[in-house]
Amino acid sequence: MDPIAFDLRGEHITLDALLKAAGLAGSGGEAKTLIQQGGAAVNGEVDLRRGRKVRAGDVVAVGQRSVVVRAAA
Repeated sequence: MDPIAFDLRGEHITLDALLKAAGLAGSGGEAKTLIQQGGAAVNGEVDLRRGRKVRAGDVVAVGQRSVVVRAAA
C-alpha cells in the first residue's frame, strides 16, 4: 500500500493525534490502546508513548499502513 502523506502544521504532532488525524485510528481512545499494545512504530521503532512528538520527516507505521509526515508549505 502507498504511504499516507500527512502535512504537518507547526513543529510537531503527538503520536495519538497523528493516528487519529491520518485515519489509522477511529478515535483518540482507539489510538491510545493501539499505541499501548505496541501497534505503532515511529521510524521503524515501536513506541509506547502516545505523547511522542512526531515531526516532519518521520514515518509512522501501523500494520501494513504507513504515514509520511511532511512540513506544510
